[in-house]
Amino acid sequence: MEERITPRTPGTQAPMPEVPGVTHRSVRVNGFTMHVAEAGSGDPVVLLHGFPQHWYAWRHVIPELSRDHRLICVDMRGFGWSDAPASGYDTETRVADVLALLDELGIERAGLIGHEWGAWAGFMLCLRAPERIRGYLALNMVHPWPLHRRLMPQAWRYWYTSVLEAPLLGRWVLERRTSFTCFLLRKGYIEAAAWDERAAGEFIRSSAEPARARAGELLHRAYALRDVRGLVLGRFKKTRLVTPTLILAGEKDFVLPPSVLGGGERYADDLRVEVLPGCGHYVHEERPDAVVKAARELFGAGR
Repeated sequence: MEERITPRTPGTQAPMPEVPGVTHRSVRVNGFTMHVAEAGSGDPVVLLHGFPQHWYAWRHVIPELSRDHRLICVDMRGFGWSDAPASGYDTETRVADVLALLDELGIERAGLIGHEWGAWAGFMLCLRAPERIRGYLALNMVHPWPLHRRLMPQAWRYWYTSVLEAPLLGRWVLERRTSFTCFLLRKGYIEAAAWDERAAGEFIRSSAEPARARAGELLHRAYALRDVRGLVLGRFKKTRLVTPTLILAGEKDFVLPPSVLGGGERYADDLRVEVLPGCGHYVHEERPDAVVKAARELFGAGR
């Protein structure tokens, strides 16, 4: 696949993937322009993608969930069709971006779905502004209170992040060695039928653009320097999750084994974990029906 990836040059615009019923807009927040894909009507639900994806990651969820909810699929800073500033990839700033977006759209309260890095930002959003989130569905991400005795033996699974977070090396790999990104994507799918060659090519192409390759590096390094330290020092144990939350995990997720997902209940009013058998790191693509079902149970009918 590597030879088919052609990053766009500065000043050009890549064609937007099409999903029926989706409209697009640009919103100015926190000094940069954020791209948002929207569909449906009803109670709003914000969707935050993981790495190396963007709004198109939700293409299988959008058609059904948009029947009874207004979906707001965000391209986080540095990804998709949003601007890629030189800084601001720490979790605190990314959370501030989402809150600023809600303010600009006039949304007082919304449901929230997040995958992977988007799901981590989602947890921090619920802790920072619980009054803005009425329910949270986290996909393929650990909560902020994992048991160290379970998490540490699994640390080897994150070997690839040491490549992506390394200064200059991370962006070089994403931009020049797209086979590495392809490898990470392929490894995340357990069901062969869920692998979408064209969609994967879109995510790889986007993450290989120079400014977005830099964003990918900065995102991983910010997490390693700030969030991992907070986890190790137990900083989040001073917080409490009051938002009703469900974690959907893949039984065969190569990054996040279900065994590390226990222990968070004591820090939350309503935190549940559901493991999807035979599923990998992209539950929203392998089991979109399960994501839609869980969202409806969590957020209600929506209209």
